[in-house]
Amino acid sequence: MQVREGKAPSGDLQIHYEDMGNPGDPAVLLIMGLGAQLLFWREEFCRKLVDQGLRVIRYDNRDVGLSSHFDGQRTRGSQIGNMVRSVLGVKSPSVYTLEDMADDAAALLDHLGIDQAHIVGGSMGGMIAQIFAARHAERTKTLAVIFSSNNQPFLPPPGPRQLLAVITGPSPNSPREVIIENSIRVSKIIGSPGYPSTDDKLRADAVAFYDRAFYPQGIARQFNAITGSGSLLRYNKQTKVPTVVIHGKADKLMRPSGGKAIAKAIPNARLVLFDGMGHELPEPLWDDVVGELKTTFAERP
Repeated sequence: MQVREGKAPSGDLQIHYEDMGNPGDPAVLLIMGLGAQLLFWREEFCRKLVDQGLRVIRYDNRDVGLSSHFDGQRTRGSQIGNMVRSVLGVKSPSVYTLEDMADDAAALLDHLGIDQAHIVGGSMGGMIAQIFAARHAERTKTLAVIFSSNNQPFLPPPGPRQLLAVITGPSPNSPREVIIENSIRVSKIIGSPGYPSTDDKLRADAVAFYDRAFYPQGIARQFNAITGSGSLLRYNKQTKVPTVVIHGKADKLMRPSGGKAIAKAIPNARLVLFDGMGHELPEPLWDDVVGELKTTFAERP
């Protein structure tokens, strides 16, 4: 499979991307979540989409991976306080917003000369995708939101253990092995109890993530982008394209109530729930997930 890579300008930022498949095929833009590099869209998963006759683009969001970082910039207020305001539907201060991150996605499509794409987002990337589908409606063929939420007021909050695992960790100056062991621990806490990965697989992934680009400093700013953007209901109500919402019943980080809220708010959205799936895309479910995406994509080829 041919993989083209580069950097797309978004204002003063550079957004690193990988572009796979035939450039003449319908485009699918994959948007990943909090602190997650493009590698979280596994290459083998992307290959399954390419094999369906699709052009697949995955990229690093701002402040993660090989895209531009916001070194030294901090947001006022505590994470806990921002979380409380978010549950109440109140915005918090942030260095940038999810709207800014949706505009990065549009800039990437501009750079690649793509007028329209199927938009697929996971976790925070699913929030960005929801905004994109309304803010850049003319560029959205279909929408797929995976293990995400619309952050409407009074949804059940993330499980404390899962949330703390994601937003806390060892010092960035810790030895490589300490960082890798923590990554393995987090993957086990938020992963899929019905589809557990082997320790060898988790370690190989953790090593790949660390060696490509270790930059935990961006996580707090991305988290503040979530709390700083408030409820996404207003975007859901503007969304008219075919939409599928995919969620794991065993997800305790982004509870299934988040996916159900999105599916209820977007007209005619289809909700798909998988038993045993946590906050990830476990490999045994890839064919099922690709099948659900293909069904949605077919509504607007």
